[in-house]
Amino acid sequence: MSKKENDLSPEEEMEILPFFSVDEQEERLMQEEEYSYDLPVLALKNTVLFPGVVIPVTVGRERSIAAVQDAYADGKHILVFAQKDMEVDEPKLKDLHTLGVVAKILRLIKMPDDSYTAILQGRRRTGRERKALQTLPFLRAEPILLVDEWPKKKEQIEFEATLQSIREKSEALIDISPQIPSDAVQLLHKIQNSGFLVNFVATNMQVSVSAKQELLNESKLLKRAKILLDQLSIQLHITEIRAELEEKVREEMEKQQRDYILNQQMKLIQDELGENPQSQEVDRLRAKAADKDWSEAVQEKFDRELRRLERTNPMAPDYSLTLNYLETLVDLPWNEFSQDNFDLNKAEKILDQDHYGLDKVKDRILEYLAVLELRQDMKAPIICLLGPPGVGKTSLGRSVASALNREYIRMSLGGLHDESELRGHRKTYIGAMPGRIIQSLKKAGSSNPVFILDEIDKMGRGQRGDPSSALLEILDPEQNSSFYDNYLELDYDLSKVLFIATSNSLSSIQPALLDRMEIIELSGYSVEEKLEIAKRHLIPKQRKEHGLSGNQFRIGAKALQTLVSDYTQESGVRKLERQIARLMRIAAKQIAQGDKKQVRFSTAQDVEDALGIKTTVKDIYEEKLPAGVAVGLAWTQVGGEILFIEASLSPGKGKLQLTGNLGDVMKESAALALSYLKSHAEEFGIEASLFEQRDVHLHVPAGAVPKDGPSAGITMLSALASAFKGKALRSHLAMTGEISLRGRVLRVGGIKEKILAAKRAGVKELILCEDNRPHVMEVKAEYIKGLEFHYVKRMEDVLKIALR
Repeated sequence: MSKKENDLSPEEEMEILPFFSVDEQEERLMQEEEYSYDLPVLALKNTVLFPGVVIPVTVGRERSIAAVQDAYADGKHILVFAQKDMEVDEPKLKDLHTLGVVAKILRLIKMPDDSYTAILQGRRRTGRERKALQTLPFLRAEPILLVDEWPKKKEQIEFEATLQSIREKSEALIDISPQIPSDAVQLLHKIQNSGFLVNFVATNMQVSVSAKQELLNESKLLKRAKILLDQLSIQLHITEIRAELEEKVREEMEKQQRDYILNQQMKLIQDELGENPQSQEVDRLRAKAADKDWSEAVQEKFDRELRRLERTNPMAPDYSLTLNYLETLVDLPWNEFSQDNFDLNKAEKILDQDHYGLDKVKDRILEYLAVLELRQDMKAPIICLLGPPGVGKTSLGRSVASALNREYIRMSLGGLHDESELRGHRKTYIGAMPGRIIQSLKKAGSSNPVFILDEIDKMGRGQRGDPSSALLEILDPEQNSSFYDNYLELDYDLSKVLFIATSNSLSSIQPALLDRMEIIELSGYSVEEKLEIAKRHLIPKQRKEHGLSGNQFRIGAKALQTLVSDYTQESGVRKLERQIARLMRIAAKQIAQGDKKQVRFSTAQDVEDALGIKTTVKDIYEEKLPAGVAVGLAWTQVGGEILFIEASLSPGKGKLQLTGNLGDVMKESAALALSYLKSHAEEFGIEASLFEQRDVHLHVPAGAVPKDGPSAGITMLSALASAFKGKALRSHLAMTGEISLRGRVLRVGGIKEKILAAKRAGVKELILCEDNRPHVMEVKAEYIKGLEFHYVKRMEDVLKIALR
């Protein structure tokens, strides 16, 4: 009884029942009642009083108590209005709805806590004047009495039907609402007055104050009944859904209780029989841990987590998390290593069998194996294979693993942008798991596998960290003996793992990571190497994949040469393998259709008939080049190629125009070459006045292909000198080298690819920097046979040879 004025919950409101019903005659008399000029005002919270309805109201505020006491002592009538805002404790007249009821206080009871309970009966709908006649000690206002409009004769049938629906829905609502007394249905049956029925149901319905106020505001009984019916329908639907949900919750709780009791009983029975799955799980984990050669720190962590597992209820979510963690611990190959193959001859044979060429990598692996045999605690090197696509960087890792007799793991780093992919997630996260490094070792079952980190230059960086920074620890021999995984929360030794990274470029790898790796460059294959690879590996592999025998498919040397030179243009052999596969499919189709029993491609025409027109254009040296044209050598991702640089002069003021989609470095090389020629014009027999009287146009075809790099420096110099002297360069000559303003020729890269491109194009002489001589010596003798090399140190040496 300590609630504030009418501070009742919706459930309590539904339990409010009338002390007596009002018949139609009494209701009409109430509509004709007259009241005094001014009446006390009572503000209600959380409910609305309707005419004819009797409700108890707890009155606790001082002003409200004074109002009901005054009204009860003087005529017992009071104005009752609902508050607009329930949070206002001392409402003024403006804080109340403009429409309420004149009520009669049937009884006023003082409670032990000095509050009062007033039994109110609504008598008549009323409005009020805007201004209060009195504000202290309580509100007084002048009522504006209102009259309800009863349905007309033509509306009587509709009104009766609406009332019947109200009765039915009210009874249905009472049936499914456990908080409403069941005898409320009987009270509904006793109500014969149509207007009172509407008001009674509206008072006791579980809807908001604003919805009830909307009903009270309506003067037409028919319309009020329709609004009430709509609200009842909504309330019935909500209550039905709530009842359905409560039933489902109850059933689920009963099921859980039943399952819990059964599980407890089953556990007791299993304990008696010695067949408790939890105990068996713990025993299994403890047995596997006994065979592990791990450190004391790992053993201590295992014991602690195992005790936690024993204390945890198998039905609890933490049980599966702890079990998964322990499973990971015992499944990891702690100090378990594959037995290395120390037979160098056998290892070399395996490497040669799987890959042709790649001598640098093979030698490095054999060196590592030799040192490992002498000192078996040696830390594994961190190797990075750098080269264009398709040269066998990734597949070489499997051969290395086979040669060393180790497990093979490959992890693609392309597009990786989350550090936790490598380091793992902390156990506190839902779905946490170890990083991919630990997962891969668990799958391999060995702590010294060959681990390929593929496409290390394609790693990204995101909001969740920088994975390349995590690799700093993984790929540092001084740190990776204690690699920390966030999920394990333990150190793991990676020092025996042979990490081999692959990359197409070094530009996107951060310097700190690059410093930790031993870079081995893999250049593109020569035509001869591609032919040998096709014979040894690609053709047998594709025969097997297409189900063809050696007799059913044959390809001759000339046809294979055509396939390499006219239908592929790449550093590796991926496209060559696809073209061979295409020929295989053509052969398989002809054999399957019964046209032939054997398909042979012997000549270049056979290949062209099968594959269509040639897809690549050869770079061919042009005979009798005019003055101003020089032949350079360039390196691309798909190998080397020759480059024609064209220079022409026209009357002007010495301007230099560059075309051919050149990059900044090539533009600077052209400016350097022209400046050098100007400063040494007399030495080369060029009139100095020409540089002021002629504009220079330098073009490098093809214009649609972007070009950049310093290696065209001496070629641009030769083209400009040839144009100014009006003398063509010597035939069958190509060159590559960077230039400086002091006249020096500097070394460049990609020498092997450039030499092979020159030989394919019919070039017979090459001008190279003296510092590139060692790179030429690394190229196999058969690839440089028939070529004459001129090694130079200064730019004047270049022109002496080129203009000779």
